[in-house]
Amino acid sequence: MQAIRRALISVSDKTGIVDFARDLKSFNFEIISTGGTAATLRDAGIEVTEVSDITGFPEIMEGRVKTLHPKIHGGLLGRRGEDEDVMSEHGIPAIDMLVVNLYPFERTVAQPDCRLDEAIENIDIGGPAMIRAAAKNHERVTVVVDAGDYPAVVRDLEQNRGTVGDDTRQRLAIQAFAHTARYDTAVSAALTRLSEGEQEPAFPQKLTTAFRKLSDMRYGENPHQQAAFYADLQAPAGTIATAVQHQGKPLSYNNVADADAAIECVKTFAEEPACVIVKHGNPCGVATGENNLEAYDRAFATDPGSAFGGIIAFNSHLDDVATRSIIDRQFVEVLIAPSFSDAALAAAGERKNLRLLATGTWPQAAHAQMDYRRVTGGLLVQDRDIRIVEEAELEFPTRRKPEARELRDLMFAWRVARFVKSNAIVYAANGQTLGIGAGQMSRVDSARIAAIKAEQAELSLENAVMASDAFFPFRDGIDAAAEKGVRAVIQPGGSRRDQEVIEAADEHGMTMAFTGMRHFRH
Repeated sequence: MQAIRRALISVSDKTGIVDFARDLKSFNFEIISTGGTAATLRDAGIEVTEVSDITGFPEIMEGRVKTLHPKIHGGLLGRRGEDEDVMSEHGIPAIDMLVVNLYPFERTVAQPDCRLDEAIENIDIGGPAMIRAAAKNHERVTVVVDAGDYPAVVRDLEQNRGTVGDDTRQRLAIQAFAHTARYDTAVSAALTRLSEGEQEPAFPQKLTTAFRKLSDMRYGENPHQQAAFYADLQAPAGTIATAVQHQGKPLSYNNVADADAAIECVKTFAEEPACVIVKHGNPCGVATGENNLEAYDRAFATDPGSAFGGIIAFNSHLDDVATRSIIDRQFVEVLIAPSFSDAALAAAGERKNLRLLATGTWPQAAHAQMDYRRVTGGLLVQDRDIRIVEEAELEFPTRRKPEARELRDLMFAWRVARFVKSNAIVYAANGQTLGIGAGQMSRVDSARIAAIKAEQAELSLENAVMASDAFFPFRDGIDAAAEKGVRAVIQPGGSRRDQEVIEAADEHGMTMAFTGMRHFRH
């Protein structure tokens, strides 16, 4: 154990700092501080020594230079039992605790109109230098970078008569190095993007990423795997990473993955209430309706068996009528909506294990983040697949052109197909999925499975539409759909046998739309 005598406090985020400083004073700390932090503490009646009183040198260059001084870094790095003579010779006081968090760089660069010069001005220099110095010397110095750790430090002081234990100092030092590493990563990524003048992330020669841990999980995809959930440092609103859980057990690894798929799919329907039911990463039912209850009824009807134990997401405020219908009809793992009425929360409260996630509203435009996929020994990185084809971009190579209803259904089915694992086939009509075939090695097998699903649900494919996430390499998929009564097809096109496929559609009196865009989802 070490006795604590002197603490240097300089924080951008002042959450809880006044109470923490008072606690430190109760253990006879001398508090050294700078600028705005010193003013905050003085306003609260806490005695503070200015850094300039220690260094004998004023803050200069509008605060750019204040702690970068041998008397500060010598006080943080000095080894007790080894460096006392040199510290005494140069009048360097030992600093036993450092409480620092950094300039709000991440918040600054998250603003859509942030300029490069503005980002550079918000890069903290003295803070990371002090944090690293204190963390390096953690055998002698306690370093605190997170306001959430203030209570734990105070408890340690109380339990150990004014001292901080070795284990606590080591834990805080590890956290401090992670803090500065994350900060440097954010700076590197932001400056790369802003220097290139692009809104989309660049692909630099050396890629650094940083995430903050939201929670540890009971296990991963399988019980023998350990797991945790991390959030992007700039996670946008309306995502699984920023959603608020109202009740229920902690989310599992698979819950998070499925909830993300459900949220991102339901976001694409903005014109009317929509419901998406996801099971094992794939939509098993999607529909729109006059209200949430009607949308849910129609989505559930696509595949009632698969909906059991699924994740259900809505694109609008959820009331108690729809909530009650869901929980009375089926077992559901997670229920998601931008917001819930008080009555809906009360109704869901009868199912204690049901998780409720409120996403809040989401931006109109999709957020252009990167997608990452870990492979053994490496990382695949790509832009997110967020582009939605517009009606005006479609080409119609068949003799028969789509009717207005068919065109609406083609666009609906195409939106759903983007979220189905490839090879993906979606049958739909009147804003409702009728059958979904996912993840097959053969596209025609996906078409057959989707038809089987529709038959099992007693949903007719007569006059329905079909969406395929990639082109048809042969006419057999078109022939199989025509046998079931499908009248319209939407697909990317681009096959060497496109003409053969077009001729098949013409033979069956079908209409076909080419999107010129593929949506593989592996």
